[in-house]
Amino acid sequence: MYRRRLTSLPLFFSHFHQVKRADQLKIYQAFSTEIINPVESESSSTRNSPFVAFVLGGPGSGKGTQCLKIAETFGFEHIGAGDLLRKEMYSSTEEGAMIQKLMREGSIAPSEVTVKLIRKAIESAGNRKFLIDGFPRSEENRTAYERIIGAEPNFVLFFDCPEEVMVKRVLNRNEGRVDDNEHTVKERLKVYKAVTLPVVNHYAKKGKLYKVDGTGTQEEIFERVRPIFSSLSSLV
Repeated sequence: MYRRRLTSLPLFFSHFHQVKRADQLKIYQAFSTEIINPVESESSSTRNSPFVAFVLGGPGSGKGTQCLKIAETFGFEHIGAGDLLRKEMYSSTEEGAMIQKLMREGSIAPSEVTVKLIRKAIESAGNRKFLIDGFPRSEENRTAYERIIGAEPNFVLFFDCPEEVMVKRVLNRNEGRVDDNEHTVKERLKVYKAVTLPVVNHYAKKGKLYKVDGTGTQEEIFERVRPIFSSLSSLV
């Protein structure tokens, strides 16, 4: 298990203005009473610990696509919580059998199981920079992660997108999923607002949230994401 001292990163959650740091890298910084330079706040031991970013957003917000672009451009390992569960489900492990049973019953895997799979993926990867895609989905997920891992994420990337845009994207992506119909998508968005947005608000209050406008083309959205990760290059 790894532990690290937490640092305070700028809050990206309201009105934005563009500033230049001493290293001339541009970042988008919200109005705040105190901003701590993360580079100056990092110790050498912290720099050797895994650097973890949670990536959150509703269905159709584009977070999965942007994770792939971030991973390719900035060398992060992309970990999808759902992908880990599906992979484990088809393994011959005790946990895999349990996940299969829960899926057949229409239940979800306990938070502890998901977190342990995430920890295993982090520990076995030949990387120290991670994007955790679609996790935590709930406050229960969040508290389980912090309890088992013993640390918070370094920051949280949140793709903010209007509901009508997300619904349109899901209906147009044509992935063959049986739940990609308007009624089901809207129901999923209701759950997302009720269960996941409290997680977003929690990290916003802690100054760990980077909020990105999720409207526009994939390229336009990535150009909003790029300065965030460019500004972290010396930290990770």
